Amino acid sequence: MATYQDREAFIPYQRRDLIELCVQDGQLAGADVQKFRDFCEILSAYYHFQLHQTLEVIKDNFAPFDPDIDTKSINEATPDQKANMEAKLVEAFKTLLERANYIPLSEEMLQRAFQISSLIELKTDVDLNDFDRIVCYYRGDSQKTTTVNKILQKIEKSVDVLERVVLLLKFKDESYFASKKIKADKLNFSPGKMYVYYYKNIPKFDLEFLFPNIKISMTWKDRLLFGVPAIGAAVPVAIKVLPQLLLIIAIISFVVFGKSSIANFSINQEQLSNLMPVLVAALSLVVALGGFAVRQYNNYNSKKIKFQKNITDTLFFRALANNGSVFGALIDAAEEEECKEILLVYYHLLTSKTPLTPKQLDDKIENWMEKRFGTKIDFDINGPLRNLQAIRGKIVKDGVETDSSSEIPLLTYDEQGFCKIPSLDDAKTVIDYVWDNAFLYAK
Repeated sequence: MATYQDREAFIPYQRRDLIELCVQDGQLAGADVQKFRDFCEILSAYYHFQLHQTLEVIKDNFAPFDPDIDTKSINEATPDQKANMEAKLVEAFKTLLERANYIPLSEEMLQRAFQISSLIELKTDVDLNDFDRIVCYYRGDSQKTTTVNKILQKIEKSVDVLERVVLLLKFKDESYFASKKIKADKLNFSPGKMYVYYYKNIPKFDLEFLFPNIKISMTWKDRLLFGVPAIGAAVPVAIKVLPQLLLIIAIISFVVFGKSSIANFSINQEQLSNLMPVLVAALSLVVALGGFAVRQYNNYNSKKIKFQKNITDTLFFRALANNGSVFGALIDAAEEEECKEILLVYYHLLTSKTPLTPKQLDDKIENWMEKRFGTKIDFDINGPLRNLQAIRGKIVKDGVETDSSSEIPLLTYDEQGFCKIPSLDDAKTVIDYVWDNAFLYAK
């Protein structure tokens, strides 16, 4: 099975469209077309039911950490119970993401993304120590062209974009933030809670903006723009003021402590008269520098406000879901992906004129997607093969089981390692048997 660095396992077609692509391929016998549609329909219903159980597990374990919860718990979870629930939640969450063909974003990749400059140049900082747990997955790593303002002109820039990003953050408790002298009411998040975000089309260098604890400050460029002009304006006046520094000190002493305080200073009337322009210049310098500093600081604040507005607008229009609603969206995505993978495997085994090994089947599906539809994918053959093997049932015809001794899986292997599947009629019967026995209650 070939592996590709520039491909992903995600199949960029809706399940219903993929079924039509298989039908339009012309390899199914006329009598099998509707049977294939029926098989896909009952398969989708089966996975909808199966993944609903996964959703219930995630929801139950997320409840103590949900910052948006509006229901009450009849029993408060102990710290040990919370730790166990957190572990179960994260494990189920990661499994769900992988079933939806998402890829884990490593801490190294995250740190590298933090180091890339943003389109708007402000210094950003995210303290990762604020979190007990960070889980980040993505799907779709591509390049897009955007327009940015650069020195009074607009230029086009190529940007690395993650088409889907899922981020789970578990904040540390209040005692941690109290140790940092930060009060809970000053935070824009709740300590000890989990926040889950689901976004689309996020540039890699903007990943830090997804974190609620982001801090923004001046870059070195901002500081230079703030300080260099002030120094430049101060130098000519300073050259004029410094030689008269002793006289300035004497006059300040006279104003503050009286005439006796300047007995040790040799100051005559002429010197005093010559000093007045120096004092006026010094005062003018202070006023000018103060006004300049205020103007520069206001410019910085204006830039910061504009920057924060851009972040807010960007994330608002790119947000797909937050917190508990993320799980429902991912359940739908996982259901779609698993069904698409299985129906591609089953279709190609059903229509192949020769037996296929898993490797041959993987290559066949990838080549079919590329040649027929111009779509390059790195098909994950192992997942759907395991799933087909796991669906087991008995074939019942006219109320009689054809083999009462054992259940039949939807996929087996012969002695040479070739994949084998039952006919469309038998496959539908197996899944129907699974449905009929989904709930068995003692009478």
